[in-house]
Amino acid sequence: MIFKKLITIGLMYGISATAGAGDLKAPEINMADYRSDLPNLERSTPKLKKAFIDTAPADRKDGIPVGEIDTIKESLQKLAQEIADNQHTPYDSLLIAQNNKLVFESYYSLGRVNLPHPQASATKAYTALAIGRAIQLGYLTMADLDKPVISFLKGLDKKQLVKGADLVTLNHAMSMQSGIRIAEEKLDALLENKEQLTGKKLAQIYLSYSKPITSDSQTYLYQGSDPMIAMLVLDAVVPGSASDFIKEELLEKMGIDIYHWKEAVSGVPQAGSRAMMTSRSMVKWGTLVLNKGKWNGHQLIPEAYIAKATGKVAVPTDDEFDYTNFSYGYFFWRTPLKVGNKKYIAKFGWGGGGQYVISIEDLDLVIAITGHRDDDKTLGLIEQRILPAFVSSTLSGTAG
Repeated sequence: MIFKKLITIGLMYGISATAGAGDLKAPEINMADYRSDLPNLERSTPKLKKAFIDTAPADRKDGIPVGEIDTIKESLQKLAQEIADNQHTPYDSLLIAQNNKLVFESYYSLGRVNLPHPQASATKAYTALAIGRAIQLGYLTMADLDKPVISFLKGLDKKQLVKGADLVTLNHAMSMQSGIRIAEEKLDALLENKEQLTGKKLAQIYLSYSKPITSDSQTYLYQGSDPMIAMLVLDAVVPGSASDFIKEELLEKMGIDIYHWKEAVSGVPQAGSRAMMTSRSMVKWGTLVLNKGKWNGHQLIPEAYIAKATGKVAVPTDDEFDYTNFSYGYFFWRTPLKVGNKKYIAKFGWGGGGQYVISIEDLDLVIAITGHRDDDKTLGLIEQRILPAFVSSTLSGTAG
């Protein structure tokens, strides 16, 4: 099942920059004007002629309370205008919420308030939260995180499983420490046969064709097998399908009705990428994390699970990227951002191309960013330009 709901709203682009009291409408797109399906709609969207920058976002009755910032709005407007003038990495949107209120909203290039944006690997963080929802409802327990995934995946041919397959737990899979090791060329060849990828057969492939799994091999490796195994476990334990479960128990609960989440050949949602969310929906995901699993006062995800998922479970490593000061939880990243002599822990979903869903508890802050180009400067920009404004505002007692 493909998750999507199209809402017909007028095409508006070329909106002039800088609104201050919710008096300008954010740029929208009329999806009914396009014959392509939702995943391809984003590709056919014209670029904005001018950026939209608002320090007093409008209440769209979408479940996101709005507020206004006063003392720091000029500094944020300046940064936003620099982004609009291509002085920084190209972005499509930058939204900021503080104290559970959206206080800054801006769109550039392909950004639209009602257009779902590709999330890339930020999808993994949503997958982790779906597992947390299953725990809240009793389909899994916190103790189950340390149980072998094969204990949930009934029907596997255990005679074909590689030695050590029973060592792989949900904890391992969601922290990229499964220990599964399959040569890339061999895996590509295996995944070409779509018939053997349906249902739990995909897990069978991962756990049958890996090199032997040992405690020594169960170290961090960023790969596609681990999130898909987590999603297959979710599909196995919830009533109905994982697709319906995510739709009914998370997306609908949070009022997220404009989205797309592509299914894998196995019949479950893609767990590592291929979800699309609006920027405002990204703010909702970040707010859910910031509020320790609560949404509108209701505990959607256990607080203990949120703490674990956004805590330090693994130490990421990569020959091409410096992960010094980074740690990895359950498909969530974690790193300190420094302002003056104080560090603020950022917990975030992160997707290639510039997708960030960031929660910073000490400042009661959520930052959502979308883009179309890989970069390693966004967190530095947040650290140098955004956080100082909110830190000074908080210290002076004028936070929005």
